[in-house]
Amino acid sequence: MSLFLGVILALLLASILGGLVRVLRGPAPAERMLAAQLFGTAAVAILLILSRLMAMPALLDVAMVFALLAAVTLVAFVVLASRRTG
Repeated sequence: MSLFLGVILALLLASILGGLVRVLRGPAPAERMLAAQLFGTAAVAILLILSRLMAMPALLDVAMVFALLAAVTLVAFVVLASRRTG
């Protein structure tokens, strides 16, 4: 089971690296924001897996905080983007 979770962790880290490329090269701010959301989602998934592997339930609370921060960041981006266009 831990080998399977380790492979999943490696795939999540690879997706973060792919998102980093999009953040650096992305022509539009919306694409960069979507990559940032990918970071938040992957970070939550990584924390949940690490919580299980390391038997540290406190990481569940940290994952919840990351999920809330990602949602607040998205709302702030949408509000700022709507002010620029309208």
